[in-house]
Amino acid sequence: MPISPLHEPVLGWYAANARELPWRAPSASPWAVLVSEVMLQQTPVARVLPVYLEWVRRWPAPADLAACAPGAAVRVWGRLGYPRRALRLHEAATAIVERHDGRVPSSYDDLLALPGVGAYTAAAVASFAFRSRHAVLDTNVRRVLARTVSGRAQPPSSLGSAERRDAEELLPDDPEVAATWAVAVMELGALVCTARAPRCADCPVATLCRWRASGQPDWDGPPPRVQRFAGTDRQVRGLLMAVLREAHGPVPGDRLVAVWSDGDQRRRALDGLVSDGLVEPLAANEFQLPGG
Repeated sequence: MPISPLHEPVLGWYAANARELPWRAPSASPWAVLVSEVMLQQTPVARVLPVYLEWVRRWPAPADLAACAPGAAVRVWGRLGYPRRALRLHEAATAIVERHDGRVPSSYDDLLALPGVGAYTAAAVASFAFRSRHAVLDTNVRRVLARTVSGRAQPPSSLGSAERRDAEELLPDDPEVAATWAVAVMELGALVCTARAPRCADCPVATLCRWRASGQPDWDGPPPRVQRFAGTDRQVRGLLMAVLREAHGPVPGDRLVAVWSDGDQRRRALDGLVSDGLVEPLAANEFQLPGG
């Protein structure tokens, strides 16, 4: 493909401005990269960092995690949110041990076949850990490309084939450069081309941005959904999980009753946690994290 005028300024900006994050270090293993990518889904870096560091300290390789009970993963996950991700990482670690001799696979297809690994995560790990040529399309990347290439304030609500094709066509030919490009565009979206207050004066491709050139038109699609938290089943689930994590053993049902006064909602939240495999019901109305 012809060299895009976006490549040089974005790559140069990244070389000068990239954050030093542990999963980007040359010493970071493919397992560390996979852990970081799962943790970073819908979760900011500041919240991920302490949990990530504790996780890779305890379980520096997939076999270390696979040898533990799933509940240990949920406990270390703490208040990071969406704790099913902890179970998926445990399942992925077990699959890596069983299918790949304990080594994170390098191919996109093998990564995609791991439990809990979707198209984005497979592309990210293949690119960042193994320096392969893949379009890594998270929210930040999609927003940067929507503005600079398509002239739109935001990308469409769902990722379509045309958007993926355009991103793939923009990839540098050299796999190593393509891998750096992928993380560079992601960093540009996280730090400069942000959703609500883009810092166009600091953008290395401001003069090439079609959205800026057209006067930064407002997003003409449906407004983003604002997720309410207070009073939702998600809040109740989090409160129940906090009690179970801190107990380090079976918890009598009476202790969970004190968490939330609405009995119907509390039971619904607890049933959902059991159904998701995050909580194990025991005899005599006791509950614990999976595997104790």
